[in-house]
Amino acid sequence: MNHLKVALVAATLAAAPSLAQAQQADAIRWGVPMSFPSTLYALGDTMPWVAKQLETVSGGRVKMKVFEPGKLIPALAVFESVSDGKVEAGYTWMGYEVGKLPASALFGAVPFGMDSAKFIAWMYFGGGNELLRELYKPYKVVPIFCGTISPEAAGWFRKEITSPDQLKGLKFRAAGLGGKVYQKVGASVTLLPGGELFQALEKGVLDGTEFSLPSVDNQLGFYKVAKFYMLPGWHQPSTNQYLYINQAVWDALNPTTQGMIETTCTAAVAISLAKAEAIQGETLAKFEEEGVKLVKVSPELLAAFQKATAEVMAEESAKDPMFKKVYDSMTAFQKKTQKWTEYGYLPRDFKAAE
Repeated sequence: MNHLKVALVAATLAAAPSLAQAQQADAIRWGVPMSFPSTLYALGDTMPWVAKQLETVSGGRVKMKVFEPGKLIPALAVFESVSDGKVEAGYTWMGYEVGKLPASALFGAVPFGMDSAKFIAWMYFGGGNELLRELYKPYKVVPIFCGTISPEAAGWFRKEITSPDQLKGLKFRAAGLGGKVYQKVGASVTLLPGGELFQALEKGVLDGTEFSLPSVDNQLGFYKVAKFYMLPGWHQPSTNQYLYINQAVWDALNPTTQGMIETTCTAAVAISLAKAEAIQGETLAKFEEEGVKLVKVSPELLAAFQKATAEVMAEESAKDPMFKKVYDSMTAFQKKTQKWTEYGYLPRDFKAAE
């Protein structure tokens, strides 16, 4: 038998278990509403990628039809809709339900918290995923970690912010714990979906907004109506997305289907982070060409935000035992890995030889 035939036989034998496994998958047809448009790079296009991959690996048995924000349910109503069984599943950033589940915001983004690489490590090997399932179980929701992106920007501002005093009364859009920190420093905070932000900035309803990565902010056109872009995104060193599945719907799936969904979402975490890292440098260069001033958040502002963050975390931990349990786990993991962070990597400002 020649080498080509050997290779073909080996490939056929390797594919056989996958084909058998695909045939064991449940035949499902779900509508999956999202909190952000599928056009948003690395943020909104991850769930469509998941849906496509699941259909492929299941041999067409697992089909998820993705719905744009507002088409099936309101953009920020994924948690409630999945919990109530109005939809089988939904895809969203975790933290919009902070009113009912304060600890949810910790899984979405933590000011001065872990970057994406460390957050992934905590989720898979530091107890994060177990705490996540514990948190959502009473609400009949199974959340699956299904995407992460690089640090967001600190935000777009109509005028440059250089001191904490300028934050007082500032009309600013922010979500999750970052929003609570902005409130603590005196800003007037509101939460609006991404699709409403351009007009709010343009008309002066907002003085500034944070939303996402430079590439996503570019797609939303913020650079046309605000010329000061502040970085780094101290409020969201990582931004994490999840596939929410109704508990009864999840329990009705066989282990093969559950495994396909979880494995594909794990792949989506890698894909979304890789995409996020790929084009941010060129996007920042484009902003500068458009007359945008890139501004590093000053040490004075960072100190004010960090102080306010410590106060917010202490207050939230005192009010909610689950918040404290999750946050304590996160901070313990950060402390345990800190020495590796300090010694294992080149400094952020290190430049490779040209």
